[in-house]
Order: sequence, then structure tokens, then C-alpha cells
Amino acid sequence: MFLVVTLGVLSVLLAMTLTPVVRDRIGRFGFLDHPDGVRKRHATAIPRVGGIAIVLAYVATFGIAFFLPFSYTYVLHNALPNIVQLTLVGLVVFLTGLLDDRVGLSAWQKLIGIGGASVLAYFAGIRVDIHILHNVPAWPGLEFALTVMWLIGCTNAFNLIDGMDGLAAGVGLVATVTMLLAALTQANLPLVLATMPLAGCLIGFLPYNFHGASVFLGDSGSLLIGFLLGCYGALWSEKSVTLIALTVPLLAVSIPLLEVVLSILRRYLRNRPIFEADRGHIHHKLLDQGLSPKEAVLTIYGMCSVVAILSLLASCLRNQLSGLIVVVFCVVAWVGIRHLEYTEFTMARRMLLQGGFRRIIDSETLLIEFEKTLARATGVRECWAGIRSGSREFGFQGVRMNVEGQTFEDFEFRSGERLWELRIPLPGKQYVRFFRDLETEVSPLVLSSFVTAVERGMKDCLQRRLRVDAVGPKAEVVRKPATAERCLAASAATAGAAPDRTS
Repeated sequence: MFLVVTLGVLSVLLAMTLTPVVRDRIGRFGFLDHPDGVRKRHATAIPRVGGIAIVLAYVATFGIAFFLPFSYTYVLHNALPNIVQLTLVGLVVFLTGLLDDRVGLSAWQKLIGIGGASVLAYFAGIRVDIHILHNVPAWPGLEFALTVMWLIGCTNAFNLIDGMDGLAAGVGLVATVTMLLAALTQANLPLVLATMPLAGCLIGFLPYNFHGASVFLGDSGSLLIGFLLGCYGALWSEKSVTLIALTVPLLAVSIPLLEVVLSILRRYLRNRPIFEADRGHIHHKLLDQGLSPKEAVLTIYGMCSVVAILSLLASCLRNQLSGLIVVVFCVVAWVGIRHLEYTEFTMARRMLLQGGFRRIIDSETLLIEFEKTLARATGVRECWAGIRSGSREFGFQGVRMNVEGQTFEDFEFRSGERLWELRIPLPGKQYVRFFRDLETEVSPLVLSSFVTAVERGMKDCLQRRLRVDAVGPKAEVVRKPATAERCLAASAATAGAAPDRTS
């Protein structure tokens, strides 16, 4: 216990001492984060060298502790191989983040660095133990895949939430303390020795990084914190005897991991690049609800603290109520996500529950059949038949087509209806016009696809230079229950002249 306290005190003092030194001496050498007025709203350029200070303090803590004249330091000597392995693997992630802070790396370049470090960690013995999954076959490479995905996920999770003063460092501190307490209760000495110095470094660093920060964590810091916590979770899994015991490390970093999942789902639903930066993160949503930056950060601290208590409770109860705790967390997370009012999820839920997806599938099917009908047309008369049928299928009250000097019309309306017009121009002053009731809804996506289908089908028809069937000098005119001229007059009388909508 004295060794643990020594490591904690040393790490706090070293971080508090080294952070301002690194900030003032190294920060100005290309590590300044300049404001852009959009996502970076700090007033002046701020050094992003917090990761350097934390690494120096973390390594120096062990270096000094090794030479202390106390009998209990023999524990550190015995654990030296594991400490060296963890330090060397973490160094790869740190250097990846440092390069990004200094020269800028693409998302894929950072992913390659993090993935490489995760692979090295696996072969260094840091693994997610799957022996507790008794009913899962021992597939070759399963443990490797789970370990790499776990480490990459944790690392990117803390990189994603590093968007406000003190946020990533504070959340990392809560998660580290959670794992430290869990390791103490389970007498997991290797995990205690690994987590205590990181907790102390974050405590010493936070005063400089909290709201009104004079130094930023930088990618070198956020990536390293996430990677180390992922490694700590893997070390904890080696001491677990049941699957539910893995909820301790999983819940400890659940808020950052939830951010990753939400970001991927949001960008997928909006058809945006997965690695594209945006302002849809949890802390941005809290700001949109009127909280100040400080209040938003403290709110997320509170959320992480509640989850930390749940994870420790699950650890203490072993298998008794751990499953129920996980269910409670999932329910609370779902309620919280709804409270944050993500537009993407609201629209997806509405479309799913109200039949929006089914309507889109039905419309797309009708569009495909509509295009096929126009493509099979062997004459202008058949093209008109396909146009008239399609206009009715998609809810238009009238259609007029002028092609090769001939006019085709089909109207069906009720007295007093207010209509709007969609005009699709064709080569040579030819056109197709569709009329629709103002009160009926139509999806812009369906309407756009309908216009494209008409343009493509009529273009093919005209290119083949099809001729109207021999029905006399004028084409067939279908008018019911009134003439097209009366329909347009009625529309103008109720809603003004129908606007000319050209796609």
C-alpha cells in the first residue's frame, strides 16, 4: 500500500511541475492550436503539449520509484518486464498523436498507427481474455481480433471527446480511478501499479487544462489515455472468471465508447464520411441546450461518475445483480440520447415506426417499373401511356405532354382544388407538365427521382425518333371531367396562376 501511495504522490507532483515547463518551453515549437472561430473558439493560440507532460511525468514516476530506498520497491523490480512492455507499446500511440499535433495526419494514417500499436500490444501479452466465454468456440484469431478492436475503440473514443477544456482528461481520470478501485478490491496488484501513476498525472495536469485552459491535451495525450485505459481493461479481463465481470472495464469507459457508436451511426444515417469532424458530439448537444462550457464538462463528469459507481457495484456484487446493472445503464443511456434530441435518430425512428421506410421502398419499386415502361415504349403513343399511368401512380391530378407538335392531356381534379405545377423541359421547346394538389405531401427524394425517370425515358424516346401512331393529325386527348383549360383556370382562380416549377 505504501508503494501505491508513493507512486500516486510522485505522479501528481511531477505532473504539476512538468506541465507548465513543457507548455512554456516546447509549446511554441509548432504545437500551437490556433482558433478558427468554428470548432476552435478559444481566444488565443494555446499549446497542445499536455500529452508530452503526462508521458514525462508517467515515466519519471516509475524511474524515481525504482531508486527509492524502501523495501517495498522490490515489487516494482518484479513487475519491470510488464512495465517496459506497456511503456514501449504506448510510445507508438504517443508518437502517432505527436506527429498529428505537429504536422497533421489523416484519419487513416492515425488509424494505421493505433492499429499497429494494438497488434504490438497483443503480441506483448496484453490481451482480452476470451476463456471466460465458455460457450464460444475457440476460433483462431478471435482473441486477436477482439483485442485489436477493443484497443482501437478505446483509443479513438477519448480522441473523439477531446473537444472541450478538461473533458478528455477529466473523463480519463474518472475511468482510471474506477479501474484503480476495482483492482484494489480484487487485489490485482499489476493493474494497481499501472493505473495509480496515470491517475496522479491526470490530477496534476487538470488544473492547467480545465475551463480557461492554458494548455491542451493534444492528440498525443488523448490517444495515449484511451490506449492505456484499453490496455488496463485487457489486463483486468485476465483476472475475470465470468463474462459479466468484464462489465467493470467496459462500463468504466462506456461514455467515450457511446460517443464513438453515436458518431458512427449519425454519420452513416446522413451518408457522411465516418471520420468527418462535426458538431454533433454529446458536449456540443449540451451546449446547444443552453449549458455553458464549464457546466457541460461538469455534467459529463457527473454522468461518468454515476456509471463508475454502477461498474464498481457490479464488481462488488459479482454475479448477483450485475446483469440488472447493465440493463439499467442501457435504459438510462437510451433516455439520455433521446433527451439530447439527435435529429438523425428522431427521423430514423419516425420513418421506421410510421412506415416511412416502407413508403420509400414502394416508391422506389414504382420508379423502377415506371422507367422500364418508358424504356419498352416503341412509339410516342406508348410513351404517353406510360407517362399518364405514372402520373396517376405518383398522385398527380393532371399531366400535359407536348412532343413533336402533338399535345397529350389527362386531368382529374375536384372543384376548388389548389394545384402546383412541375414542368420538365425537353429538347426543342417540348415539355411534360404535371399538376398536383397543394394539400398532398410528396417526398423531395421521390420527386427528384421521378423527374429523372421522366427525363431519361423521354430522351430515349425522342432519340429513337419514334412516330405517333396513325390516328389523324391530332393525338388522343383524354379529358375528365373537364378540359385542361378549365382545370388551369380553376387552379388560377383558387391559388393564383400555377407556378412554373422546372427541375
